[in-house]
Amino acid sequence: MPYKMIVLDLDDTLLCDDHTISPRTKEALMNAQESGVKVVLASGRPTYGMVHIAKELELEKYGSFILSFNGAKIINCLTNEELFSSTLSPRTVARLNDISREEGVLIHTYVGDEIITEVENKFTDIESDITGLPIRVVSSFTDAVTEPVVKVLMLAEPEMLVHVEKKLQKQLQGELSVMRSKPYFLEFTEEGVTKGTSLHLLIQQLGITRDEVIAIGDSYNDLAMIEFAGLGVAMGNAPEDIKEKANHITDTNMNDGVAKVVEEFILKPVSVS
Repeated sequence: MPYKMIVLDLDDTLLCDDHTISPRTKEALMNAQESGVKVVLASGRPTYGMVHIAKELELEKYGSFILSFNGAKIINCLTNEELFSSTLSPRTVARLNDISREEGVLIHTYVGDEIITEVENKFTDIESDITGLPIRVVSSFTDAVTEPVVKVLMLAEPEMLVHVEKKLQKQLQGELSVMRSKPYFLEFTEEGVTKGTSLHLLIQQLGITRDEVIAIGDSYNDLAMIEFAGLGVAMGNAPEDIKEKANHITDTNMNDGVAKVVEEFILKPVSVS
């Protein structure tokens, strides 16, 4: 069965370490779109931090989509319409803030086009660098969040955060989705919201089956879509436990891992036929 969609994580997957798309990967993806395959971007990033990549790949021209905030939003690149949106209430944010204090970790979220935090820290600086969003340091995290937000992040050194993740996944089971997007980012969205569930919603609307989808990622927030897709692909730089759940393992983000998947599973079958 020919593939009709390829869904790509951004950081450490589609993008090189300098946050650019390699020439080989871009050429492969443009050729895939020319052959009728939808290229969809799926990231923990806010929508703002994904739009320039969507424009570089001309997703608007090809009528494709963005899954931002770990799938909490689905955006139609042609119309800018939100096909799906999920949020956390200020009350939930306040509860997460209390939990972060109990666990001794940092916390931030997004209000408008700003990252909100009470404490200047290197992890929020990394998020600002990745997304291009400015940081606003506030005196009261909960007072700054007066409207629903899409997601919240807790931040700490990886060795500490892995233990916090396990504890909170158990504590908040049935209430929130809890997953790491990077070793030092623990992300919280509405219960049941993942890249995998949003991908499922999207393909239902488009009349595409999961067997016609390739999903590629490198981290724990990619696992749901890797397991959902007909062909779930782990990057060569992914942790071993992610690779174990994938159908296929490609090369690293610095060695055109995405391009190699597109060439092998999309472009070669088309050229042979």
